[in-house]
Amino acid sequence: MKLAISVVTVLLVFACGGAQAVVLEGVGHATIYNDDVDSARQEAKKAALRDVSLQYEARISSRDTMENGVVTESRLQVASSARATSVEVVDEYRRGNLLRVTVRADMSASGQCQAGDAAELRKRVAVTGFPMVYPDQARIGRIGDAGEVLPQLLQADLRRSGKLQVFGATTQRLFDDLLNAPTHQKFNNRLSNVIQVARELGVQFVVTGVIRDVGVSDPDAWGSSVIDRLQRGIGAANQNRRFVVDMMVYDGFSGAPVYQERFSAEARWNAGPGSSDGFGSAGFRETEYGQAVAGLMNNMVSAVNDALACQPFITRVTRVDGNKVTLDSGATAGLRPGDELKLYRSASFFDSPGATPELVDSRTTMTVNNVHPDFSNGSIPVFGGLINIQRDDVAIVW
Repeated sequence: MKLAISVVTVLLVFACGGAQAVVLEGVGHATIYNDDVDSARQEAKKAALRDVSLQYEARISSRDTMENGVVTESRLQVASSARATSVEVVDEYRRGNLLRVTVRADMSASGQCQAGDAAELRKRVAVTGFPMVYPDQARIGRIGDAGEVLPQLLQADLRRSGKLQVFGATTQRLFDDLLNAPTHQKFNNRLSNVIQVARELGVQFVVTGVIRDVGVSDPDAWGSSVIDRLQRGIGAANQNRRFVVDMMVYDGFSGAPVYQERFSAEARWNAGPGSSDGFGSAGFRETEYGQAVAGLMNNMVSAVNDALACQPFITRVTRVDGNKVTLDSGATAGLRPGDELKLYRSASFFDSPGATPELVDSRTTMTVNNVHPDFSNGSIPVFGGLINIQRDDVAIVW
């Protein structure tokens, strides 16, 4: 009988002094092949940076498998969540085909974000419609346009935050069954139409949602009789109104959910007759309810930014010509000449039609040479045909 020992994780911190940066030196080695010193120098530099990162903060995870009291398998994994800035090569030494590089860098903790360089790039996001489950609730105050206006406001706020490239698709609906959304899915909890929308719009992520509730707490308080109006006027009626929305973020390449949360608020709907004409209108914003919704939307914007900050940056390959590769992202995403992206093949299987393509590491890195606003191109060390890189494969920055 095999017994898997639970993973034991040990956190080693090298005198990092809280969140303050620390200057450290690391050493890396690489072998020079075919007298290609530049490639060896890059590999040695990467190894030196790994050395610095592990000095600063390392997580060591071990796992042992036992069979009849004997250890049959032992795994050890070392990882670091530190980030390096102001990297400087302070020494380089060559002996035969062995190259040694020493670097100095300012190190700081990157919190729980594991995206590394991807956190500096602006990912493409589309915001679709937020349909209302109960449209009849919107008759008071005439806010039946909330399903389109709310994502428009969310889209504008995300643009102002400057962390993402935001595209609007607020008239599109991803859910047929609003009451059970987003549980009506295919392919192991993946929304089948997200991939199509993401491909049409050329985005990496899709933000969508459902407005669950905009109803008033006491419908009787909104009667048209003299007594009803009098009670509202003196504050004797319950004029509170609810706002409940489910927001989801999906990965556009796989359709898998990245983030999901319910946001809710309740506040007084103190709009006078005819003063509110639409969700987000001037009269709407002046109500206590409108102000509560605005605060909730600020939280939604922060949630999207936080959820995507630690995701890898992924873009499609649009053309391969020899050892030249063209990508569907450029300067607006933050790419610059000299940036490096890992290339992955997108593989599909005949026995799983319609399933999410599987990404296979080509073990090849592309270096960006030319950058344009919405696309870029660069070179790889071998011909694309030799590693089967082609259109619709992907490039990733972790």
